[in-house]
Amino acid sequence: MTEQRINPSILSADFVNLQSELEAIRTADLVHVDVMDNHFVPNLTMGPPIVERIQAVSPVPLDVHLMIADADRWAPGYAELGAYSVTFHAEAAADPVAVARALRERGARAGIALKPGTAAEPYLELLPEFDQVLVMTVEPGFGGQAFMPDMMPKLRRFAEARARHGLDVWLQVDGGITADTIGIAAEAGADTFVAGSAVYSGVPEERIADLRRAAAAHAH
Repeated sequence: MTEQRINPSILSADFVNLQSELEAIRTADLVHVDVMDNHFVPNLTMGPPIVERIQAVSPVPLDVHLMIADADRWAPGYAELGAYSVTFHAEAAADPVAVARALRERGARAGIALKPGTAAEPYLELLPEFDQVLVMTVEPGFGGQAFMPDMMPKLRRFAEARARHGLDVWLQVDGGITADTIGIAAEAGADTFVAGSAVYSGVPEERIADLRRAAAAHAH
């Protein structure tokens, strides 16, 4: 069975008490750090200085999700900060393969994210260039949105391509993931799950355990 990863999103955490909020998710696999520039998406969160401090104190590795314009220019810098995984948006990169290679050269796993309206097809044959594909299950930019089940066929296409190529590419979903929806995504082939309010609206350790159980029950 595929390993299941739970990556809580600190978009739902208390930004004033980030260090204790990070400690509360030490049973997670990675911490999902949403970087938004108020340009690619209509919201503003944080940039390199804050990500660097999170990297310094986090008990789990960083899974950085760049919702920023001009990924070709800015993405490699986040790998240089020590992030374990850096995901940039296909829609924000002029040359996604070159960006992915630059991330790998700097020691990070290279991830590519697709908005709900972006088709899988152009990226299926490029899968060997990436370590992770993030299929957005909401429109990026804000936490707390409802899960979009109509993204599951796209996720399945990536799962089929991964199997066909025999690759170890993580398939991540982000948006509206709860104990009720995580099984739908796991069934479609996801193995890496971003959850914000579903983790931070209760006791994080218990919520992470609940999500793991629900994902494992539907994993292939």
